[in-house]
Amino acid sequence: MVKIAFSSPFSGKEPAKDTHCLVQDQDPEVATNGPDTNSTGRCLLTLLGVAFILAGLIVGGACIYKFFVPRHKTFEGQLSYIDHTDLDEEPYYLPVSEEAVIREEDNVAEINVPVPGFSEGDSAAIVHDFDKLLTAYLDLQLQKCYIINLNTSVVLPPRNLMDLFMKLATGAYLPQTYLVREELVVTERIDDVSELGVFIYQHCAGRETYRLQRRDQVIGYQKRSAESCMQIAHFENTFVVMTRICHE
Repeated sequence: MVKIAFSSPFSGKEPAKDTHCLVQDQDPEVATNGPDTNSTGRCLLTLLGVAFILAGLIVGGACIYKFFVPRHKTFEGQLSYIDHTDLDEEPYYLPVSEEAVIREEDNVAEINVPVPGFSEGDSAAIVHDFDKLLTAYLDLQLQKCYIINLNTSVVLPPRNLMDLFMKLATGAYLPQTYLVREELVVTERIDDVSELGVFIYQHCAGRETYRLQRRDQVIGYQKRSAESCMQIAHFENTFVVMTRICHE
């Protein structure tokens, strides 16, 4: 009997210590072009940063425009009136030239009143604030402020007042109008002007400021000969107003 023996090719050899991973490698094209979560997040953060920067530039530009670029219009005009207080005398003509700063968006009118050349009067700056419904008279000589409720039946709103001054500035409208007199008296001192609005605050901050009332509305008030008064000839309508402000 013949005995046949088979020799294994792996006999006498040690098994390989290192084996290859059976997980299939990732396709290089997929690895290159596939979605990257971190990259997307960085893009979104960059876009948000740019948006915040643009918003800051827009808001900052608006603030600079509001506070540094003038949005008001300035007009200069002239009115003349006839004083009919004494019919035996010749009519008295008084030219009144003023410069008005109209802030239509802020609903404010500022009137600069020079000293009248043909009558007694005082120079003043007048602020009509239609939002606060207040009028401020600044005596430019004594540097004192006087505050009273805005008389909307006399003072034209900023838009109408601007139209009036435009006509006066072009010379197309030179009426000879009448004179209205008003007499105001000081009633009390105002120590804090911060609540009177930004425009009145700009005129009156750091100055003596007083509240006014119309003389005919003060109960029991008697006119005194020792009163110290100032008077301002001004116009915020088609007629001239002669305002007399008196201390006791």
